[in-house]
Amino acid sequence: MKRRLSSELEPAVGVVAGVVALQILAMTFFILDAAADVAADGLSAHVAVEALAALGLMAGVAMGTILLRRLLAVGRRKSAALAVAAGALSEVIAARARDWGLTPAETDVAVFSLKGCDVAEIARLRNAAPGTVRAQLARVYQKAGVNSRSALASLFLDELITTPPSTPRED
Repeated sequence: MKRRLSSELEPAVGVVAGVVALQILAMTFFILDAAADVAADGLSAHVAVEALAALGLMAGVAMGTILLRRLLAVGRRKSAALAVAAGALSEVIAARARDWGLTPAETDVAVFSLKGCDVAEIARLRNAAPGTVRAQLARVYQKAGVNSRSALASLFLDELITTPPSTPRED
């Protein structure tokens, strides 16, 4: 499965890639124009300025390429961290469901609730009656020792936040 860059990095990557492409185009123009001018008229101040412009653009292309690579690396790291967090949350949910003795149906209802679905949405997704979903949610809350969706979510968040990371972070 191909991972996407985080949404905050996608525009930056596109802009940097566009600027680098434009710099490559301008650099190519200046190099070809300078070569044609040297062939036609020899060396002159005009050619020297075009050569300096081409060198500046080359430096810009190099810096833009480095920045682009860094942005892509940051995006990959963020995607990987998000995947780890999502996997960790799934593991915590599965462990709590076992600890609390939730049925598979109650586990599904709890997960949909944690995702922010209301009773009607959960009922539609599970092809169940809203009353059944309310009863299942009540049992989930009772088994978890909480009385609301936010308290249920807090149990999982607390565990994920207080659990130290298994690998050192790279900053």
